[in-house]
Amino acid sequence: MQKTPSPKRAKQQNPFIQPFLKWAGGKRQLLPAIRPLVPSKFKRYYEPFIGGGAVFFDLMPQNAVINDLNQDLINCYLIVKDHSEELLEHVLTHNNNADYFYNLREADRSPKFSTFTPIERASRLLYLNKTCFNGLFRVNSQGQFNVPFGDYKNPTIAEPAVIRAVSQYLNQAQIEFRSQDFADVVADATKGDFVYFDPPYDPVSDTASFTGYNLNGFDRDEQKRLKATCDALTKKGVKVLLSNSATPFIEELYSTGGYTIREIEARRNINSNSTGRGKVGEFLVLNYAPPEK
Repeated sequence: MQKTPSPKRAKQQNPFIQPFLKWAGGKRQLLPAIRPLVPSKFKRYYEPFIGGGAVFFDLMPQNAVINDLNQDLINCYLIVKDHSEELLEHVLTHNNNADYFYNLREADRSPKFSTFTPIERASRLLYLNKTCFNGLFRVNSQGQFNVPFGDYKNPTIAEPAVIRAVSQYLNQAQIEFRSQDFADVVADATKGDFVYFDPPYDPVSDTASFTGYNLNGFDRDEQKRLKATCDALTKKGVKVLLSNSATPFIEELYSTGGYTIREIEARRNINSNSTGRGKVGEFLVLNYAPPEK
């Protein structure tokens, strides 16, 4: 089994191994609460909703499967891994003005988008992510990016030291990239593996739902299907840690099956509505006893 390196030691080795994208619901600020709950040993690491990958990059597993239904996001990870220098070169061609932003944003409404190379698509994603309003990733029902221009003075589209460090890590470790349904991703997980689920959160109110993450809205039926997947993994001896909002629905859902639920407080800064920012309650759900520290 893999001995998980301490986050402190890993960051001393290369502090630039960190998320290269801003992502709604990112876990950077929750790492101090998540780290003590990570199993001290595991074989293969799975993260079916990778997003910006804060937990993944903090753990730096040497054998992992990372997945996201957003194919452009997975493409971006692959380009950072295999074509980091070409990507860094291409992001320099972008302009930070509204006309250019909206022209590039509208590209996915046109047939010409199919002619974009994987590097061009990854570069576009990085540019839109770092220049759009409040770093919010959102697509409409047709899968088209629809966040307005952020009008930032001098945004950094891609930090070369970060891109190169992440690329080196992704090449040195055994990392498999997938774009599948979460249940399919973990179907081959076996006893001794560790799965971290960070799904779209159960909304804390009727207006708080964030279903624009990809084409498939993640409603409460999906939350129930995720719970069933966690139950199946538990029966196989796979260790599961899950993040979600601290709602009565999630608390009731995981009240059966032998799960431990811990409530923590998180600050949410990426939200399209300023009233949706601030401190909120979140649950960390696990199916194993956390390691003794």
